[in-house]
Amino acid sequence: MTDQWWVDVRQRVEATGAGPAGSKVFGALGHQWVLEDPLARGELAELEAQIGVRLPEEYRDFLLHVSAGGAGPAYGLFPVRRVQGRWRWEGDGADLADSSRLDEPFPDQGPDPELLNDLLAQCPEEEDFVDMEDFDAAMEAWDERWETVMFAPGRTAGAMVISHLGCAQREWLIISGSHRGTIWSDCRVDDVDLAPLLDGDGTPVRFARWYTDWLEKAERTALPTS
Repeated sequence: MTDQWWVDVRQRVEATGAGPAGSKVFGALGHQWVLEDPLARGELAELEAQIGVRLPEEYRDFLLHVSAGGAGPAYGLFPVRRVQGRWRWEGDGADLADSSRLDEPFPDQGPDPELLNDLLAQCPEEEDFVDMEDFDAAMEAWDERWETVMFAPGRTAGAMVISHLGCAQREWLIISGSHRGTIWSDCRVDDVDLAPLLDGDGTPVRFARWYTDWLEKAERTALPTS
């Protein structure tokens, strides 16, 4: 993806937001079609020096030529800002990413299948309890064990949260490792494991495709043709 590829994207986003049905695009009430200024090259270099890793190329070019964040998929693309001399991404759930581990490879696999199977087998069944309070206590204890496994910090090393869809569902951009540059869905709150977003042909969705797919759909909604 070259610099020139992004040349009219900012203008398209602004035109879409100003369209007759811009407010009908999902998430528009959240990001309100605001686009932050792009980063200067010096700022991007400072950001990457702080996190210790070069960001994926498509995302780097977006930051330089379109925006540091704002209007985008779902409730918007989390902006990256310098606050009190340090760079950070801001948004609902942005702090789930460990900024000190962005240079570590994102894991290739999820939790050990045997561990998950054992844990699932231990899930309490209501019919096994006479007292509902005992069942509730057992279920609460099991939920804690489940979350310890599913939300283990190492599972999202090398990744950052870039957007949220509401109801604690989020999307991550992988920064390091073999999945670098791809977008992953996070619906663990609904007991659905982390998974890559895939094209119709099964190809992992990368940042540019993720953003421009959203923009094309938003244009169809906000700029209806007669």
